[in-house]
Amino acid sequence: MKVLFIGGTGIISSACADLALERGIDLCFLNRGLSTDRPVPVGVRVLKGDIRQRSAAAGALSGLQFDVVVDWVAFTPEHIETDLELFSGRTGQYIFISSASAYQTPPSSLPVTESTPLDNPYWLYSRNKIACEERLVRAYRQDKFPITIVRPSLTYDKTALPIDGGYTVINRMRQGKQVIVYGDGTSLWTITHHKDFARGFVGLLGNSHAIGESFHITSDEVLNWNQIFELVAKAAGAQARIVHVPSDLIAAYDAEWGAGLLGVKAVSMVFDNSKIKRIVTDFTASIPFSRGVEEIIAWYDADPRRQVVDETWDRLVDRIISAYELAWPK
Repeated sequence: MKVLFIGGTGIISSACADLALERGIDLCFLNRGLSTDRPVPVGVRVLKGDIRQRSAAAGALSGLQFDVVVDWVAFTPEHIETDLELFSGRTGQYIFISSASAYQTPPSSLPVTESTPLDNPYWLYSRNKIACEERLVRAYRQDKFPITIVRPSLTYDKTALPIDGGYTVINRMRQGKQVIVYGDGTSLWTITHHKDFARGFVGLLGNSHAIGESFHITSDEVLNWNQIFELVAKAAGAQARIVHVPSDLIAAYDAEWGAGLLGVKAVSMVFDNSKIKRIVTDFTASIPFSRGVEEIIAWYDADPRRQVVDETWDRLVDRIISAYELAWPK
């Protein structure tokens, strides 16, 4: 099976590439050749080109056909139009990486299934993903373009702490500083290790039962944000001095951070993975966050150069905590 990844060295796609190669898939990347923390695996053929420059991408893809094309870096309907022009008639399956943040927020019922409406009024990123999906569904219905839609939720690897602020949060904990947890910290969330995601995803490649369908792929482990921060602190050998701050207040100080909270993390999101398990019968998520966060801490601690503190974000957290404690003194 010949598969093209547009992108391929991201947090999620890197694990999928490794597993695809392990299973004997003939894998190509189309990317710009930029260096990342996740290098191109041995065995991948790299087609150098920028998908955002249509003529250059067309040149790199000239004469090639694929059983599957996966676009990891499409975020707007304009990106989808480029893919439709490039790959119509040239692939047996096109997989769009959407986002579980596209689901109704807050959801009217839990757990979320693939039939949950797509409606996120809070976050432009999510609305763009919804628009991409709508365009692809039209292409499938009108032109039989062979789509599969995949919606990851919060997925991480050892290089990416799945908490706003990244390593700066770990540094604050180790220094004994307070850290912000949105709301009262009891909203439920699902965090997925990228290797677990890959087991579900690779099973969709070339799978005829996936054509015209959408899937989310997540862990079945459910944690609240208080538990998540406590697990990070434990792995870091520190304490989590949590301050619960309303997401609206955070948004007043940082609109982008606030949009991500109000549009995704401030509400409980628990997923029913029955559909992916029916189609990919060997899929299971086996890496709990308690083990995954130990990988993250070990990765940071292995090289001081990775321990980058975002001073601007650090000061922002201090300002928000000060404002909150001034308004609601203990």
